[in-house]
Amino acid sequence: MKELGEIMSNIVRGTLLLTGASFLSKFLGMIYVIPFNELVGSRGGALYFYAYNPYSILISISTVGVPLAVSKFVARYNSLGDYATSMRMFRTGITIMTITGLLAFLTLYFSAESLAKQIITDDNLGNTVEDVKMVIRMVSYALLLIPAMSMVRGFFQGNESMGPTAVSQVIEQIVRIAFVLISAYVVINILDGTIASAVGFATFAAFIGALASCFVLAVYWWKRRKNFHKHIVKQKVHYELSTYDLIKELFQYAGPFVLVGIAIPLYQGVDQFTFNRAMVELGKGEIAELAFATINLYGHKLIIIPVTLATGLSLAIIPVLTKSFTNRSFVELNKQINQALQIIFILVIPAVVGLAMLSYEAYGSIYGLKDIAITSKLLAWSTPLSLLFALFTVSAAILQGINEQRYSVVSLLVGFSIKLLTNVPLIHLFGEVGSIIATCLAVGTAVIINFVCIKRSINFSFKETFKRTALVIILTAIMAIVLFVLKFIIGLMVAYETSRISTFIVLLLTVSIGGLVYLWLCYQTTLLERVFGSRVSRLNRFIRKI
Repeated sequence: MKELGEIMSNIVRGTLLLTGASFLSKFLGMIYVIPFNELVGSRGGALYFYAYNPYSILISISTVGVPLAVSKFVARYNSLGDYATSMRMFRTGITIMTITGLLAFLTLYFSAESLAKQIITDDNLGNTVEDVKMVIRMVSYALLLIPAMSMVRGFFQGNESMGPTAVSQVIEQIVRIAFVLISAYVVINILDGTIASAVGFATFAAFIGALASCFVLAVYWWKRRKNFHKHIVKQKVHYELSTYDLIKELFQYAGPFVLVGIAIPLYQGVDQFTFNRAMVELGKGEIAELAFATINLYGHKLIIIPVTLATGLSLAIIPVLTKSFTNRSFVELNKQINQALQIIFILVIPAVVGLAMLSYEAYGSIYGLKDIAITSKLLAWSTPLSLLFALFTVSAAILQGINEQRYSVVSLLVGFSIKLLTNVPLIHLFGEVGSIIATCLAVGTAVIINFVCIKRSINFSFKETFKRTALVIILTAIMAIVLFVLKFIIGLMVAYETSRISTFIVLLLTVSIGGLVYLWLCYQTTLLERVFGSRVSRLNRFIRKI
C-alpha cells in the first residue's frame, strides 16, 4: 500500500508540475492576445490563425507522435531494467525528428500559396491571398526545430522527469510572446507597417521561442547525462533489439499519437476551409472573419485553459499507466485511471459552467466590448468544448497506457468525419454557432467511443467516478446559483455592461467568490481529500490544529 501511495503521489506531483507549466503557458498565451488584439484586431487575429493551424497540424505530422511515444517506450524499458535500449531509441528518434522537421518545413513553405487560395475565397473578407501566403511561410521555419526539441522532452518524461518539459515550455512561451508583441508594436507604431507585416513577424516568433526552449533542454541534458549513463553501466537486463525492430516498436506506439496530437487543429482545419465560404453563402460574410477569429483564436484561448489540466495529466500519466500495465498491476491501474478522470471532472466542470455564465464579462474585460453581443454568445456556446477536449485528451492517453491506442485512432476518425459532414449544414441552419455545435457532436462522439473501449479492454468500472462526478455537479450547481445572485446584486448597483474596467471588476469578484465557494464545498464534503489523497489530508489536519 505504501508503494501504491507513492505511485499515486507521483501522478499528482507530475500532473501538478506539467499542468502548472501548461497553465502558465496558456495563461500567458491568453494574456498576450489582449494587447495583440489591440494592435491587429479581428482581421489580424484571423490572419494569425490562418498560418498557425496548418503549422500545428504539420508539427504533429512531422513528429509522427514520437515524443509521447518515446515517453511510453522509455518508461517500459526502464521498468524492465534495460536503460541502454531506451538510450538507443532516443538517438534514433532524434535523427528521425530532424529529417521529418526538414520535410515538414519544405512542405509548408512551398504549399503556402495553394493553401492561401483555398482559405481566401472572397475578396471582401479583408485579408488577401498574398497576406496569408506570407504569414504561412514565416511560421514554417519553426518546423526545423520543434520536432527534435519535442523528442528531448519525451525522453525526459519517460524517465519520470517532468521539470525539463515544464521549464522549457514556459521559457519558450515567454520568449515567443515577447517577440510577438515587440515586433508587432515596432512594425505598426514605429515603422508604420501593415497589419499583415506585423502578423508575419508574430508568426515567426514560433521559431525564436523554439530556439530558447532548445537552449534550456540542452542545459538540462548536460547536467543529467552522467546519471543516464550510470543506469546503463549498472543494468543487468539487455533486450537485443535490431534497429529495425526498435523503430517498428516505436512507431507502433507513435502512430495513434499523431492523430490525437492534431485533434483540435484538425477540427479547426475544417472551419478554416469551410467556415468563411458557408457564412458568405448564408449572407453573413461581413461578420465571417470576426466570428472565425472569436471561435478559433480569441475565444479558444479562454476555453482551452481548463484543457491544459488534461494535457498535463496525460503527459504525466502515460509512463505511470504503462508501468502498471506492463507489470500487470491492475488494481493500481484502475486506481490511477479513476484518479485521472476525477481530477478532470472536479476542476473542469466548474470552470466550464463559470465561463459560460460569465462569457460577457470574460470576453468583454479581456478583449473589449466591441461586437460583444456576437463574441460573448460564441464564447458561451464554446465552453462545453473545454470538458470534451479534456476528456478526449485524457481518455486517449489512458488507451495509450494500456496499449489499446488503435481505438483512439478510430474515435478521432469518426469524430472528424462527423465534423466534416455536419459543419456546413449546421452553419446554414444555425449561423456561426453551427460550427461549434458540429465540433461538440464530433468530440463528444469520440469521447464516448474511447470510454467504451477502456471499459471493454480492462473491464474498468466507472462507478466510483460517476458517484464523485454527481457530487461535483451538485456543488457546481450551488456555485452557479451564487454567481447568478452576485451578478444580479452587482447589476443593481453598477451598469458594468458599458465599461470595460467595470466588467473586469465584476469578473474578478464573481470568479473569486464563486471559486472560493466551490473549493470550500469540495473541502467540507471531503471531495478534495478523496480525489487528491494524502496532501489534502495533511492540510486538513493542519487546519484542525489552528
